[in-house]
Amino acid sequence: MTEHRIALVTGAGSGIGRAITLRFAREGIAVLGVDQNQAGLDETVALAGEGAKIGTFIADVRAKEAPDAAVAEAVRLFGGLDYLINNAGIGAAKSAAETSDEEWDRYSDINLRAVFRFSRAALPHLRPGIGAIVNMASVFGLFGHPNVAPYAATKAGVVGLTIQMAADCGPNGVRVNALAPGVIETPLTRARIDTDERFNQLNIDPIPFPRLGRPEDVANAAYFLCSDQSSYINGHTLAVDGGWSVTNYSRRGAAL
Repeated sequence: MTEHRIALVTGAGSGIGRAITLRFAREGIAVLGVDQNQAGLDETVALAGEGAKIGTFIADVRAKEAPDAAVAEAVRLFGGLDYLINNAGIGAAKSAAETSDEEWDRYSDINLRAVFRFSRAALPHLRPGIGAIVNMASVFGLFGHPNVAPYAATKAGVVGLTIQMAADCGPNGVRVNALAPGVIETPLTRARIDTDERFNQLNIDPIPFPRLGRPEDVANAAYFLCSDQSSYINGHTLAVDGGWSVTNYSRRGAAL
């Protein structure tokens, strides 16, 4: 990438969003990190160290004014916008039968509607031939999985929105792609791995790779999809799952 590229990352105060922010900052990209958690954003900035160009913006991505205000702040701080990473999202869903209307609306508003609204706000600023949007989907938006109905439905919506936006934006030289992470090791997933046998059988045993995914794995993929090295990739959903989604594998079965 050339110098003075600018990115906006939602959910930058922890987890995958933090890893993406740090990855981009290490490449000399100026980043506006958006999150509800000021302490989390401050920690992200501290981890980046001196010399990193990271601004912070406190917002609930559901708020009516959040997309336009965040984009305007990126432009004010850094002079423009080249990349949008729609990372903010929630998980820990239930089955369809157990999901209330209020829960369904919350998943839809955060995981899908915010992706659309932030993209709409960013598009007028993304430069042809450089601009890129990366949306955070999930392998659960590609394949059926028990007891995650509102999460899976909204992530499948992200995949569909990505495809349609690629068709809309591609002719203007702006690429739109998505990432579909599998289980990524965080404090939350590690707690489940250590205590939930069913979770392990469904999500860990089928990974044909000797380790779990890390936030940095997703961050590297996000950087690639914004980089000049992916300049002809548009409308693609890239799984970052160690092969979980494309193999019929079992760690325990392979050990027999």
